[in-house]
Amino acid sequence: MDNNEKRAGDFLERFGFSFKEEYRGEIRRLLEVEFSDYQQGSSEYLRVLCGFLFCIGNVDDVELIEKIKLGINMDIGAMIDSEWIESMKGVPGSHIRTRDELLKDYVSYYVKYFNL
Repeated sequence: MDNNEKRAGDFLERFGFSFKEEYRGEIRRLLEVEFSDYQQGSSEYLRVLCGFLFCIGNVDDVELIEKIKLGINMDIGAMIDSEWIESMKGVPGSHIRTRDELLKDYVSYYVKYFNL
């Protein structure tokens, strides 16, 4: 496991899958730090953070998630699910899965990825 995967796993071990509004400030700060000082290979870490914001579900975070998805490089963009953004924006007639399905998918993916 590389350093960035370790950071992603450490974050999930610390916060678990408890998607509380009170965590938003810290997650937003971590994302801004990473955006301004991108570490090569940190796509999984950024995906964990953006996904956590999606799971919290505050629509005010859509802009930051889009900034991370589109503003660093193509690899990062591919890691951040467009469905999260569309779901948060409430795009009418969209082909996205339900918020509940997306949340379950996020949790399931990381439970398996990190054997949590």
